[in-house]
Amino acid sequence: MGGVSLDESTPAGPAPLLVFGAHPDDVEFGVGGVLAVEAARGRAIHLVIGSRGEAATSGTPEQRETEARAGAAVLGATVEFLDLGGDAHFVATQERTLAIAAIIRRVRPGVVMAPTVVADQHPDHAVLGRMVRDAARLARYGGVEELKPEAAHAVGSILHYAITTEAEPVGEVPVVIDVSAVVARWTEAMRAHGSQAATRNYVDLQLARARVLGLRGGVEHAIALWPADPLVFDGLDALARGARRF
Repeated sequence: MGGVSLDESTPAGPAPLLVFGAHPDDVEFGVGGVLAVEAARGRAIHLVIGSRGEAATSGTPEQRETEARAGAAVLGATVEFLDLGGDAHFVATQERTLAIAAIIRRVRPGVVMAPTVVADQHPDHAVLGRMVRDAARLARYGGVEELKPEAAHAVGSILHYAITTEAEPVGEVPVVIDVSAVVARWTEAMRAHGSQAATRNYVDLQLARARVLGLRGGVEHAIALWPADPLVFDGLDALARGARRF
């Protein structure tokens, strides 16, 4: 999807949200509810998927790509695919990190999302999380020769999401997003990945995770995000609501 610049297409709206997933269903299952919230608020969302699920037990790469495009459409997002070595073959290289940095410069997002870097999960997830984190830094440096076709861009924040419970960082306090109002839309986006939902009840698993977290915070459903760096606020008003309700 070369040449797409969401920054230029929505000059009056909030800065775009750029979300990376290793496999065609990662974004919807891991953070789809947050994307539905942001889309409802008018934010442009662009997804970058690093494989077509070539190593999966269920679903062909062609089917997985079709499902990913359908899921993105439900969430009101655009989507492109980036070759990062193939499913189950992700290796962090400078060339691939620079390719991610080039996308960041092209889209010019305010926030970037990627999987957590916790080791105990699908290896592709952690590798992608590290590459996105490094790429966001490289995108800021105007002198990087390979990135000069696009102007340097500094991302406001990087937020990591956990596709599985095992991928949640231990001992780190997350940002919790209330997704109660968009559960139906989020569920529809997850169900677009029929090849995966048919083998295990991933949809209910993610909804249950969100339900438990939401109840702990006094809402119906919520999704946790882990900032790569400390977040900066203009004052205390934004911090007036904590997630401890039990």
